Amino acid sequence: MKMKTWSDSTILHSIPSPSNKGYEIKIKTSEVTFLGVKDQPDFADLYISFYPKDTVIELKSLKYYLQQFRDKIISYERLINVVYDDIVSTYSPDRLRIVMVFNPRGGISSKLTIDSDWKVRGGDERYKDWIGNSEEWQG
Repeated sequence: MKMKTWSDSTILHSIPSPSNKGYEIKIKTSEVTFLGVKDQPDFADLYISFYPKDTVIELKSLKYYLQQFRDKIISYERLINVVYDDIVSTYSPDRLRIVMVFNPRGGISSKLTIDSDWKVRGGDERYKDWIGNSEEWQG
């Protein structure tokens, strides 16, 4: 049985990190578009908190990477997991936090979050900044 390929992570490119000392990069884009499970256009804001090791995300490639979802039928839950997995496998960051806020559909808004620091994601839960901000809608 052939596995469905949701994305082409080879679109993502990196540039060398200018420092080997810890720092955080925050990226926001409101241009995430895709087809929802009912084959209707959906839209999301994407917030990335990225703690680099050796490389950082080349932003133009991130834009092209996200554009590939425009014609794909994909659920919110699968989309955030695919983006997370592709960024982790491409850049191996020290920490990656992704928040996606999806535009209301039928009067219901959704916000999904994944953080590599969570124990369930293999992290050590070193960072506690995510605790208590469940109502915060910005990444």
